[in-house]
Order: sequence, then C-alpha cells, then structure tokens
Amino acid sequence: MDWARRDAPVIAALTTLVAAKSRWGFWKCWGRLRLDGHPWNHKRLWRVYCQLRLNLPRRTKKRLPARLRQPLVVIPHPNAVWAVDFMSDTLYGGRRFRTFNVLDEGVREGLAIEIDTSLPAERVIRVLEQVVSWRGQPQAIRLDNGPEFLADRFVTWCAERAIQLWHIQPGKPDQNALIERYNRTYRTEVLNAYVFESLDQVRAISADWLQSYNEERPHDALAGLPPAAYRAQLEARSSPLKLSP
Repeated sequence: MDWARRDAPVIAALTTLVAAKSRWGFWKCWGRLRLDGHPWNHKRLWRVYCQLRLNLPRRTKKRLPARLRQPLVVIPHPNAVWAVDFMSDTLYGGRRFRTFNVLDEGVREGLAIEIDTSLPAERVIRVLEQVVSWRGQPQAIRLDNGPEFLADRFVTWCAERAIQLWHIQPGKPDQNALIERYNRTYRTEVLNAYVFESLDQVRAISADWLQSYNEERPHDALAGLPPAAYRAQLEARSSPLKLSP
C-alpha cells in the first residue's frame, strides 16, 4: 500500500504510542507526538489514525422515549393490569441470581416468580406465555424501562396480543408501587429469611411461599381476604372489563 510506505514513520510512532496508551483518544495522541517533536499536522495524523482503525467507538447512552406518568389506579378486576419487576440476591456460595415477579394488581395475586442466574427477554416472554395459558392475558402490563422490557421481541410479543405497555418514568419506582410492596414482602419473608445453597432450593421455597401468599395470607387492602379468595369473590359477581387504550 502506497500510503503505508509513505506514512511509515507516522504509523510507527502512532502504533507505539497507542500500544502504550490504549485508552487515549486522537487528540491526546496528537498532542503527545507534537510534544515529542514530530512535525506532522493533525490532518495527516487523523488520516493515518483512521486508516489504522484506531479511532475508538464512543459509548452512547441509549435515550429512552418520553414516558408519561401512569396513574396508579387499582382496577379491582382480574387480568386488568399486571405488574412485573426483577429482583436479585445471592446464594451461600456467592453466585448471584435474579427473580422475575408477576403480580395481578387488581386482586394482588402473585402469578409467577421465575428464578435463574439470567433472565433475558426470551425467558420473560416464555414465563408470560405460561401464565397466560392458565390465567388468560392481561389488558395492560405496568413495568419499568429495563433492557428486557425494551427489547424488540418483547414489545412485539405484547403488540401482537394487544397488551398495552405502561412504562413508568425512569427513576420513579413509586409509580409501580404495588409490585414494589409485593417485592418487599417477598424479600422479607423469603430472600432475607433463608440461606440458600442452590437455585432449586430458592425455587422450592418461593413456590411454597407464593401459594401461601395467594391462598392463606390475609391482605389488608382486600378486606382481610387472601388474594385467591378475593378474586373468586369478584369473578362471581363481575362482568368482563375493557380498558381504554
């Protein structure tokens, strides 16, 4: 390559400097070479810098779309609005794990607690499909702006089923207060109450707790009824509900 032969001194000086200072950008390299007595102007150095593909990619923060504040109005009806959220904890050996929690806001019923070391968007979709298969689908889901919930495949999955997504505003967990309260109870009664040695142990204890929470534990906001009993009472006297988009 003609340019490589012509710019051999520039290439040698530049590659030596970048090898020693791998995180320096172009202007720091140019300034250092000028201080070292090299006469090349910045245009020539920039051309060689780019031809060697030394220009580092810049990290940019993904801009979230503007989010409107969603009113936290509880619709006392099953499958009107679900709330979803993630939690994390650590096994006794130091291995971290996550939980994906699903709550039916209208009846305060826990629908799922999925537990694993990684819960990407595909896994979130699979869990929701399993819940929908026995419970029916919600009309809306309240959620934060985590990458799993912004993934195209998750957004498409909800759109294909006409499920509205009610994203809370960034940094405002109070806008998803019902599942935050549910998460606090789960952490107090399960995650902080046991020393877990395996994921299977977390899953078994969480499943027992979820059944007890839904079927036995009185809920103050439900007139002292457990969520499952409250839901049965509503279904016996309610007509189908349709949310406006």
